[in-house]
Amino acid sequence: MDQSIYTWVILPLLIFIARICDVSLGTFRIIFISRGMKYLAAMVSFVEIFIWLMAISQVIKNMNNVACYVAYAAGFASGSFLGVHLSEKMAMGKAVLRIITAKDATALVSRLKEDKYGVTTLDAQGAEGPVKIIFSIIHKQDLTKIKALLQKFNPNAFYSVEDVRFVSEGVFPPSTPGLNRNYFEMFRPHRKGK
Repeated sequence: MDQSIYTWVILPLLIFIARICDVSLGTFRIIFISRGMKYLAAMVSFVEIFIWLMAISQVIKNMNNVACYVAYAAGFASGSFLGVHLSEKMAMGKAVLRIITAKDATALVSRLKEDKYGVTTLDAQGAEGPVKIIFSIIHKQDLTKIKALLQKFNPNAFYSVEDVRFVSEGVFPPSTPGLNRNYFEMFRPHRKGK
């Protein structure tokens, strides 16, 4: 193999791929830490920093190769994009869904209950009069389905979604076959009962 091809094409490409991997893993590490999954976060951290050390050592060994610098920076940017994109697609964990509507929400609440979502409703006073506030703890994977329900029953409703770290109890629809929502739970340590 020609040395110049390795120096100017293959090595920068390897650095680029390494940076995509370690930055994407860094995104997941932060998600795991925020969810309290410390063992999984530690394992991901080990792999992340190992890949980073390999990439940075090649950049330092080839200080006069501008292509390595460009590949390192481009890999970082691409890894950031890919990490966020993958975390959105995986939609891990649970979230608080808060819906505020001035329109009658009876049909929406009934449909959510039919679909086995736990729903809490409150009467409240908004800036322009009485409103109904609807709370539910949902699996993040269900957010697209719930947005479609909102669009169908009350397209003008205001809603917000916030991450939930822990939930003690709740009413949730049955899990979808195929994808195990609790895949990452196997990495969480479990204590025997007292």
